[in-house]
Amino acid sequence: MAQQGHAVSVYDPRLNAPVHRRGSANDLSGTSASLGVLMGHVFRRSSGRGWRLRRRSMELWPQWVGALKIHQPELKLHRGLLQIAEDEQAAQRMEWLAAQRVELGLQTMTKEDLRTVWPTATHGGLHSSDDGRIDPLLLQLALREALKEQSVELNATAVVRLERDNQRWRVHRTDGDSQIHDVVVLSTALTTDALLEPLGHARPMTPVLGQALSLQLETGPTNWSNWPSVLVDQGFNLIPTSPGQLLLGATVEPGDCASADPLILMRSLNERAPAWLRTATVVSHWSGLRARPVDRPAPLLEELEPGLILASGHYRNGVLLAPATAEWVAAAIKQP
Repeated sequence: MAQQGHAVSVYDPRLNAPVHRRGSANDLSGTSASLGVLMGHVFRRSSGRGWRLRRRSMELWPQWVGALKIHQPELKLHRGLLQIAEDEQAAQRMEWLAAQRVELGLQTMTKEDLRTVWPTATHGGLHSSDDGRIDPLLLQLALREALKEQSVELNATAVVRLERDNQRWRVHRTDGDSQIHDVVVLSTALTTDALLEPLGHARPMTPVLGQALSLQLETGPTNWSNWPSVLVDQGFNLIPTSPGQLLLGATVEPGDCASADPLILMRSLNERAPAWLRTATVVSHWSGLRARPVDRPAPLLEELEPGLILASGHYRNGVLLAPATAEWVAAAIKQP
């Protein structure tokens, strides 16, 4: 929006907070807790809004990374995602999908192909050459620097209330101050309803907890030369980070309270984990909340009334869909 000439103000109480996963493991924003997995081209559906958003984001991500690397040279697209088939039926679906999306880099893998990488993959899997991962911490740091360059007004204060004001919008903050804007874009996840209900709109969302582990291997792979950037088995994401180290994460339970049981489940992968994963040492553990829309598909992209735009509730795909969401918002603002 700033690049298109709009005067932009960002309200976020975390703007001055450091971007890391140290300290309180349960006090992370959804983006900081995220592993940044990009599951775009392996999406099962081949039509509808969800597929269009994913495909567009995968087209835009290389452009975004190219522009943002100026601010964070280590930022990159880690390409290559391998999805393991849970059963023969899943394997058949993967074969069909790969046949439809050869030009998008999808290819089926047999159990023989995967024997050295994931020996429990008895039904093979699906490899996507362009899907993968982006580091969400480096992404946030790059975006913050890019915002400064665009002269965006940054307000590290929470918004408590929105008020209609002569076809414009008054934004009330926790410090008692307020400002008037022509357009308000809400990307406020679980706090969205508190801002919308007084205005007569209801878009409830429910929290879903995701947990992640950083693991040090005692045995097993000494390097990851044969591995993709992301391996997905039964919804669990395994991400090699350095020799003998990897991240393991999943959206494991509804609600906002982490329990120990999912950690045990994550390391065993429903009894399908290789021995080297079960014996790995936990270096760190964190969790974060995802906002899932109630009785509506994720994400919520709507102009609720003139000048009031909702772009939130991305559930598990906030990082993936960031570019397509930004493009959608910019187009919505351009409309007369």
